[in-house]
Amino acid sequence: MEITLVEGDVTVQQVDVIVNAANSSLPGGGGVDGAIHRKGGPAILAECRHLRASRYGRGLPTGQAVATTAGNLPARWVVHTVGPVWSAAEDRSGLLRDCYATSLRVADELGASTIAFPLISAGVYRWPVDDAVRRALSVLRPAWPASVTEARLVLFGADTYAAARRVADEG
Repeated sequence: MEITLVEGDVTVQQVDVIVNAANSSLPGGGGVDGAIHRKGGPAILAECRHLRASRYGRGLPTGQAVATTAGNLPARWVVHTVGPVWSAAEDRSGLLRDCYATSLRVADELGASTIAFPLISAGVYRWPVDDAVRRALSVLRPAWPASVTEARLVLFGADTYAAARRVADEG
């Protein structure tokens, strides 16, 4: 799988799947989640509400992923995943890696060939950027026996992109 680091906005990526760093209740909110819901329109929220009313009454568990339509976004689907909140006292890195792995699995089940990820948990969930990039790449770099042939890690802001480029070049 080809992995590309991109500085920019995940909501404008022309791919099969855009990954949403969602909150467990799935209604949209701030950051990437809010931007995806605003730009994607009401179809995404309608499907998220249906998922909450049916399979995820208690919310989408951290590290899991589920797909909806992409609405007005330049993609076919949105895969919603809930990242862990950073904790210095508890190792939650496995849950962060699960976000990438389960999102790839869902994309593969959909038959997607291209996917764009934000840097999950590195915003309001306070995961340190360098470590978040390392965790993402630890999942994306191994060969995946999947239909997904291209993964983009879309990094918001020049500083985040520069940090990701540095980490990727180290590893």
